[in-house]
Amino acid sequence: MAQIKDLLQSADWKTEKHVPVIELGGKAVKGKIITINVSVGKEIAHPNTTAHHIRWIEVYFLPAEEKFPYQIGRFDFCAHGESIQGPDTSSIYTQPEIAVKFKTEKSGAILAVSYCNIHGLWQNSQELIVE
Repeated sequence: MAQIKDLLQSADWKTEKHVPVIELGGKAVKGKIITINVSVGKEIAHPNTTAHHIRWIEVYFLPAEEKFPYQIGRFDFCAHGESIQGPDTSSIYTQPEIAVKFKTEKSGAILAVSYCNIHGLWQNSQELIVE
């Protein structure tokens, strides 16, 4: 029987346009707000059309030595050029990039998952060291 973990794909974001890219905005300091930017298609642009687009990005934080992650946010992208005139006929296209802020006392891992309506689930992670 299939499990979600078996469906998560991963690769180097510099060569694969579906992998979420995680960027930390500066040093992480205990108790201070941390900014995390996540995007899809940083090095190689991802199509953002009615037929082929990133539907959502989820961001989690897994504190060191804990078993379960905390969901930091889920971001849906709802405009892909569709309109009542047909596919790719509007001028409204959502760019799959987000910024989320949170604070923590612990180091751990930032986990990001994105969903492409054609190519499925993609994952990436970035170590977060809190000073």
